[in-house]
Amino acid sequence: MLAVPGERADAIVPPPRQPCVPGPPRGGWIGVLGYELGNEFEPRARCRRGDRPRAMWMRWEDAWVFDHEARVWSRVGNPPGLGRPGPGSFHASGRRGVGAQDYAERVARVVEYIRAGDVYQANIAHRLEWDFSGSARGLFAALAKAAPRHGAYLEWDADGERRAVVSASPELFLSFDAESRRLVTRPMKGTRRAGPGAAEALRHSTKDRAELAMIVDLMRNDLGRVCEIGSVRVEEERTLEVHASGGLLQTTATVGGRLAAGRSLEDALRAMFPCGSVTGAPKIRAMQIIDELEPVARGPYCGSLGLITDAGDAELSVAIRTALVRGGRGPGRGDVARGTLQYSVGAGIVAESDPHGEWLETLDKAGVIEGAIRAGAGW
Repeated sequence: MLAVPGERADAIVPPPRQPCVPGPPRGGWIGVLGYELGNEFEPRARCRRGDRPRAMWMRWEDAWVFDHEARVWSRVGNPPGLGRPGPGSFHASGRRGVGAQDYAERVARVVEYIRAGDVYQANIAHRLEWDFSGSARGLFAALAKAAPRHGAYLEWDADGERRAVVSASPELFLSFDAESRRLVTRPMKGTRRAGPGAAEALRHSTKDRAELAMIVDLMRNDLGRVCEIGSVRVEEERTLEVHASGGLLQTTATVGGRLAAGRSLEDALRAMFPCGSVTGAPKIRAMQIIDELEPVARGPYCGSLGLITDAGDAELSVAIRTALVRGGRGPGRGDVARGTLQYSVGAGIVAESDPHGEWLETLDKAGVIEGAIRAGAGW
């Protein structure tokens, strides 16, 4: 875990610095929580330790904040003037990854575990990798056009190389309003590529409905560990949403509760991380199966990216549709030389899962990032 300078050495999140006041945030932290942070919270999950930071927070005090409802910009601190500089071009080539047969064997193994009563559902991912050079910021600019819901971009230099996390996640892991102490999570399960009849097929899929219901139950239990008794509610059982500029259909639920007195945002993260939609149920056994069947650490993928303000408000995504770019330091800001672009895609496996169908679902999800790659100047 990477400690925040000037804060508690064992802190998962920085503590609030200001009282709750209405209006835009006046400073805070932007950070990434790697999936393997789950091992810090639950050692029984037996997650491997990756070579990337499991928790990292970057301080911000000067910023422009855009209110999408009011369509108004606000200034925080003393940021530089707003402008629209070109994001830069990039080149990606040589895609590598596992094949359909390899992934199907992993899915079949999960189904065996389910039929043996070990687990009800497990989310199994596979990694794709490209050679990459050029602007990681350019990649994010292309990606944000296609999938702007919970987009995030973090960039830093470490160990002699440049790294960037590029995310266009559509899924909210956790939001927290410090004044009302309200917590909200929006687990997402069930994906279809948009097309004739796709919405009806997804809406009436008993497999996808059951998959989401299991995760909703898990998230209710996680929230119940830190919320006031009786405050946890399923506010929206299942709704169909359109993402990736209309290219993907997904079903989502909304679960909320009120954080109990004496409990903190860090307590909520310890109770809920990683999100059940990217592990499975029961969570600990699903995480053990993930550790067994996925050959590499997930790193930022399936962890979380987000913002914590000095007033204690927070909004954190589930880091899906998320890539890690790493390589030599290029000549410009955000530029990477002789690097790689890595991203993973997964599917929730249940007893009714068809291995080939699950493989196709992962490719539909990969299409969000690969569409941005193809839109890049260097394609």
